[in-house]
Amino acid sequence: MPDEAAGVPPGTAPATDPGAAPDAGPAPGVAAAPGAAPGPRLLGPGDVRQIAGRLGLRPAKRLGQNFVIDAGTVRRITALAGLDAADVVLEVGPGLGSLTLPLLAAATSVIAVEIDEALAAELPRTVAERAPALAGRLTVLTADAARVRNLPGRPTVLAANLPYSSAVPIMLHLLATVPSLGHGLVMVQAEVADRMTAPPGSRTYGVPSVKLAWFAEVRRAGQVPRSVFWPVPRVDSGLVAFTRREPPPGADRDEVFTVVDAAFSQRRKTLRAALAAWAGSAAAAEQVLRQAGIDPGRRGESLGVTEFTQIAIAGRRLRLPGAPVQRPPI
Repeated sequence: MPDEAAGVPPGTAPATDPGAAPDAGPAPGVAAAPGAAPGPRLLGPGDVRQIAGRLGLRPAKRLGQNFVIDAGTVRRITALAGLDAADVVLEVGPGLGSLTLPLLAAATSVIAVEIDEALAAELPRTVAERAPALAGRLTVLTADAARVRNLPGRPTVLAANLPYSSAVPIMLHLLATVPSLGHGLVMVQAEVADRMTAPPGSRTYGVPSVKLAWFAEVRRAGQVPRSVFWPVPRVDSGLVAFTRREPPPGADRDEVFTVVDAAFSQRRKTLRAALAAWAGSAAAAEQVLRQAGIDPGRRGESLGVTEFTQIAIAGRRLRLPGAPVQRPPI
């Protein structure tokens, strides 16, 4: 999904935009953060274009860089994120800081992970200029969010504008490696939002739906029109909210994800056929499925994460000679 955009560095007069609200405290419904500080000056279209021009910035398609230029949208995301004043926010892809500014006003601190070195370097200067009283709450880490480990803190909430091509890998990696994340809200391509939140049996249900369900309850939280971005993308975006929950008991995540990958690798086939390579043979797959209480004639798209867990448990109990032991990609 597109990255976000932000403010101007020290010593530069901010651009004016008559359609933008330059000053804002916490979004409606969001508790004020500790030590109530003056609200940040949010960004409008003129600010974004001026900063991009000064930096010689050309939004990179490979990084999914489309910058948010609408102050109302970042206020809305901040409110829907359900922040408490004690929360530590993990923001992925802050870009120039459009969303960072209201997040800093609503939480105790923000850890921003940005893959672009130039944008990571600019973000603290933006915050110092537009929200000087909040600058001490920001930590910026230059890293790939799909691989980052050992974050400088214990974030409790994820708030992010995720790149189109890597939204699901980033989500799965962070949920697997940052156990302190309890809930969050991400903005992704609308089609990706559908896949993330699809229930069993639906047309868009697949591997992302099941794997995310292992970690959390995931739901759609709204739509975002393409007009709030610069450059304007060719697709609309969607908001996805999640709340972490305990995974189904009795099986290791790797075991379950291996079964999920096998079941959807041949989506149109029955589970008896799709799991044959995993189990060692179609007959062995049928034995496992019956042990798990699942009809071998069903397809993977009809199963929920609990049923996939039952299959993994049955496979382990039967000690299948052909069942691979491997870590699926996160």
